[in-house]
Amino acid sequence: MTRDGGLVLGGMVFYPGGEHVTSWRLPGSEPEQYLDVEYYVRFAQTLERGGFATLFIADELYVWDRFDSGIDHVMNIRTEPFTLLGALSQRTEHIGLAATVSTTYNEPYHVARKLASLDHLSEGRAAWNLVTSASDEEAWNFGRDANLDHAVRYRRGAEFVDVVQGLWDSWDDDAFLHDKQSGYFAKREGLHVLDHQGEFFRVRGPLNIARPPQAHPVLFQAGASEAGRALAGAKAEGVFTLWQDELADAQALYADYKRRAVDNGRDPSSMLILPAVSPVIGDTEADALRQLDEIEELTPDRVSLDLLSHYLQTDLSDRPLDAPFEHVFDESSITQSKSVYESIRRIAADATTLREVYRTILRRRFLPGTPEQIADWLTERYEQDAADGFMLAFSSIPVSVDRFVDQVVPELERRGVYDRTYRGDTLREQLGLARPASTLRTAEVSA
Repeated sequence: MTRDGGLVLGGMVFYPGGEHVTSWRLPGSEPEQYLDVEYYVRFAQTLERGGFATLFIADELYVWDRFDSGIDHVMNIRTEPFTLLGALSQRTEHIGLAATVSTTYNEPYHVARKLASLDHLSEGRAAWNLVTSASDEEAWNFGRDANLDHAVRYRRGAEFVDVVQGLWDSWDDDAFLHDKQSGYFAKREGLHVLDHQGEFFRVRGPLNIARPPQAHPVLFQAGASEAGRALAGAKAEGVFTLWQDELADAQALYADYKRRAVDNGRDPSSMLILPAVSPVIGDTEADALRQLDEIEELTPDRVSLDLLSHYLQTDLSDRPLDAPFEHVFDESSITQSKSVYESIRRIAADATTLREVYRTILRRRFLPGTPEQIADWLTERYEQDAADGFMLAFSSIPVSVDRFVDQVVPELERRGVYDRTYRGDTLREQLGLARPASTLRTAEVSA
């Protein structure tokens, strides 16, 4: 189990400049570099210097142009994850390489082949973050008028995983002979045909690439709704959970995910719980809070209001940000993130204006403090069974990345909860996860 080797750290890029839509405006940001591979190489190599188990490139398949402010003020460019991670596989040695994959707007065969290729090129460091896609803007780019129903998306996602993992088992590990003298490239009995026919997919297979070094690249997932948690309990090996203010709430969430793994016949240690944390690191606590104020100040009121409109799927454009918060919550009408919607419902119970609601959403995303305070917080959550590690979505890239590795990582090491030494050649070995047996070979033997 990974706890023997200490907590797990991952580093995330959603917006290339940091964890907020306007992080690109912060001091030290480099917005002109967001399509330069060297920008991401520095990010990856800094994380690797800190012993991070993985980095992952988050992704969305649209431009946020629902509101004018999305074009005027928001960073709306991002690289395609597999292309970028393929490049980074040649400039790094140990760190895992995870890509966001939408199971709503992709086909399993393509995804299985891309991830298997990345796993081979990186010598066993590939991973994927399963998402079901939550925005109508994505639907419009793929021939649909609106996004799929929430429950349908998750049923499709579960079947998608089954197909991809089955395709990875198309060939036995020892199927390829490469025997020039006899002329035999592969063993016929080492090939297996998936022949999947389900609710959403009909895929014959086999995959035209050898079984990946990890057998199955590591599967991460971040859905926090009931459907998302059910999928995680059945399939996920790493779960990115939402921020929980109170330790007791984080412990309850941690226990819930572990229970779901057990209910699915899994060892609970085979699923790592990695809460998302966005550190804001200051020389003093006051300095960290000043930086958090700066993030808020650099966000135009129009963007704040439009983000609220987006989350609530309600047009608030005709209301000032200081207007009273008046919204009739109806989860059944939400086709986007139900977990974000529910978190706003809880926040609204203690807020009176739209500005107060948005300000609370913003500030709850970040953990401000000195390196010592942040290390104490992470250590407590880890030692008190509220996390197996953390997925760090940095407030500012590259500034806060450098500060975390140089200042917080040594504090975690001093507390004895973190070891930056890599424990294996593959991401599975680093995370303490077993290499899966072939599902297709087992099925044929059983038959």
